[in-house]
Amino acid sequence: MARAARISQQGGPEVIQWVDQDLAPPPPGQVRMRNTAIGLNYIDTYHRDGTYPIPLPNGLGIEAAGVVEAVGDGVSDFVAGDRVCTFGPVLGAYATERNLPAAALFPIPDDISDDVAAAGLLKGCTTEFLVERCARVQAQWPVLVHAAAGGVGLLLVQWLKHVGATVIGTVSTPDKAALATDAGADHVLFYKSEDVAARVRDITGGAGVRVTFDGIGMSTWETSLAATGRRGMIVSYGNAGGPVSGVNLGVLAQKGSLFVTRPTLFDYYADPVERQAGADYVFDMFRQGVISANIGQTYALEDVAQAHRDLEAGKTVGATILRP
Repeated sequence: MARAARISQQGGPEVIQWVDQDLAPPPPGQVRMRNTAIGLNYIDTYHRDGTYPIPLPNGLGIEAAGVVEAVGDGVSDFVAGDRVCTFGPVLGAYATERNLPAAALFPIPDDISDDVAAAGLLKGCTTEFLVERCARVQAQWPVLVHAAAGGVGLLLVQWLKHVGATVIGTVSTPDKAALATDAGADHVLFYKSEDVAARVRDITGGAGVRVTFDGIGMSTWETSLAATGRRGMIVSYGNAGGPVSGVNLGVLAQKGSLFVTRPTLFDYYADPVERQAGADYVFDMFRQGVISANIGQTYALEDVAQAHRDLEAGKTVGATILRP
């Protein structure tokens, strides 16, 4: 008997319900995956609250690690007993087990734990494409990372330092400042009590940063515009502070001919070869210790509604694991 989270309407954490179901044998091209660790991501809240509309009723969650229990006809890349992980785009990871397309799975290397795979694959691949393929950050570039102690934020700081960038991070509390500093941030700013854009200009000798990584959205949009230097890029990759809307392109000119992009992981990981190469790169960065999963808290799977509340209230640090 599989237990899974479902929503029949979009709204707050209270819309999450639980159902028990007997799973049919996996159909052709699919596998049955038993989850051992499930990743919590901010995108899960967007699917739940309607920021990203989804067909209803539906499952929630896109990232998990586990074991293949059975395979359907035509599946040749996996066999029962294989350790695997996924970061979607198929919804439904908030479950003890489920059937899903084999094409959505990655093998977990023997020297990578299930927890690291579940907490780090999506965020790691997000970090990889943001730094390496979207912004193409170079050594010695000054960059700004909003929410530098978050799940993606900490990975961004670590990866950017590996590239050789000068990293300025924003945080809300001294504890989060310590995490960002430990991850390698050169400068840590408190966005609730400091004028972040002015401090960034001071740190960069008035020039501003070459790239701003903004996973917050509308509430930091003006700061990002003011902190990014001439011909710099704002990479807006999240909506925790509300979606950015009503962008006046003339402002980009006034601020120094800025570039703005709103990238998504799945556009950068669309090709199967590209997907596997990216995942291999990320696992190797974990293996080398360049980045770490930064698992800050663990919840029982059925406490996921509380996990959503804590995530949205900024009470979590780093990555979160849900345990079936």
